[in-house]
Amino acid sequence: MSPRPDDELPEAGKLPTGRLARTARVGGLVTGQGLRWAGMRTANRVRTPERAAAAESRRASALVRQVVEQLAQMRGAAMKVGQMISMVDLDGLPEEERDELQRRLAALRDDVPPVRFADLEKLMRQEFGGPLRDVFREFDERAFAAASIGQVHRATTVDGEDVAVKIQYPGVAEAVDTDLRNATLLLPLVKRLAPGLDGKALAAEMRERIGEELDYELEAQNQRRIERLLRGHPFVRVPRVNTSLSTRRVLVSEYVEGERFEAVRRAEESQRDRYGEIVFRLYFGLLYRDRIALGDPHPGNYLLCPDGRVCFLDYGLLRDVDASRVAAERAIALAVRDDNADALKAALGAGGYLPDSRAAAVDADFALSLMRMAIKWYAIPGPRRFSPADSRRDSGRERPDPEERAAMRVQINQFTLPPEAILIRRMHGIVAVVLGQLRAGADWGAIAAEYLHGEPPATPLGEAEAAFLSRSGPPLASP
Repeated sequence: MSPRPDDELPEAGKLPTGRLARTARVGGLVTGQGLRWAGMRTANRVRTPERAAAAESRRASALVRQVVEQLAQMRGAAMKVGQMISMVDLDGLPEEERDELQRRLAALRDDVPPVRFADLEKLMRQEFGGPLRDVFREFDERAFAAASIGQVHRATTVDGEDVAVKIQYPGVAEAVDTDLRNATLLLPLVKRLAPGLDGKALAAEMRERIGEELDYELEAQNQRRIERLLRGHPFVRVPRVNTSLSTRRVLVSEYVEGERFEAVRRAEESQRDRYGEIVFRLYFGLLYRDRIALGDPHPGNYLLCPDGRVCFLDYGLLRDVDASRVAAERAIALAVRDDNADALKAALGAGGYLPDSRAAAVDADFALSLMRMAIKWYAIPGPRRFSPADSRRDSGRERPDPEERAAMRVQINQFTLPPEAILIRRMHGIVAVVLGQLRAGADWGAIAAEYLHGEPPATPLGEAEAAFLSRSGPPLASP
């Protein structure tokens, strides 16, 4: 965002930190939607299949709109809840509205007006134990980035280092416990749209991930870990963390100059292709090589540096992935590449996406068709140029009639989303959207095969990375 004086900034307002105020919003939503859903189901008993399907689609759309609106009013950790919910495949939502849902949930993060600097200064005095002049020679009171739980300012330390200072919004941490309680209240509504979902497991994952993201000391550790892992990398840069100045609610790291994503989107095709490949390699490499899932590949977190490297920011949403999870994801991709329906169904079961108790209800060929639509872009080799329209799941597909959709839903509802796979699915999906926005072209399947199946480098960037890895030694093991 463009820096502006404080008096020109739209004030974000205070967080409704009171438990009763925040819970009342969600409780009213859950009660009202529950009654409306029950009424719709009763009325559907005497409707034709077509009218029943249309009524259910309308109710699903209304439900999602109200959930998003309530989360937007609550801000803070409630927005993080919305971002996690966005990773759930909501079968009850009409295809044409799913992109709109993703856009509105993304806005929970991006369209956040900064907080008054006076409020942030008070918080920093508490964190540093004294006035800012004891820590910083200069401090720009204008935020140059703002998101759901904090905003970023430029500063110069008393030692002369140019730094970026990320400050958590006052009141966010205090509201977390209530937000997570309210997320549990929302899960029955989400399950109406995704009946196969394990609500308790999703709630536990949200609680752990969101709690970690609010701890800037933990984010600083994550960033330092990735920076050490990729120090000297030929095309990736990670800012150094100033550990001595970072606290639980303030994160200080080196300031990096670079072009924002929108500028790269306007660049020539070869530059967009290279940039897209770097984004792809960073996230897929960390996951399948180092067993680290970075769950926030948002394009606002990249900078194109003057030396051609891409600098990646924001390490709050991270999960270490165990070897069995990586093996399961590899097996799924391999079965799709080999067009092997039986192997895919077995891999989905082993990976926790298809519980044994429900497997008999799923046709293997149907499962293969679903997964091909979802992951063929990186699972199957072959040149492909993305376009913005590729983010639409229904692009170029014939719509099923109501009876076919009902039969498909029976099978789709047998699947579930393992909590430990939420960030993986989020990463895959957002990287695909980013490539679409860049209109980037490459043989994504061949590049992914380097990380998924240990195949040799497919591009000059792959060769450069392989040379770097051979010099730097084996990757740091995940805990």
